[in-house]
Amino acid sequence: MSEEKYWYNLVTGEIEHGRQSSWENRMGPYDSREEAQAALTRAQRRNDSWDAEDHEWKS
Repeated sequence: MSEEKYWYNLVTGEIEHGRQSSWENRMGPYDSREEAQAALTRAQRRNDSWDAEDHEWKS
């Protein structure tokens, strides 16, 4: 099943189909190549949202 998924490789910036690199260097799994390509953008949006929530909580 995992061979059908996609991962974003943090070292190379490439999309991998199936597990090709170490778990330390990849984000995923994702159901599509497009989702994997958007991995960093999605992570940044989540981080920004959590930072805003933290700021509100501390205020």
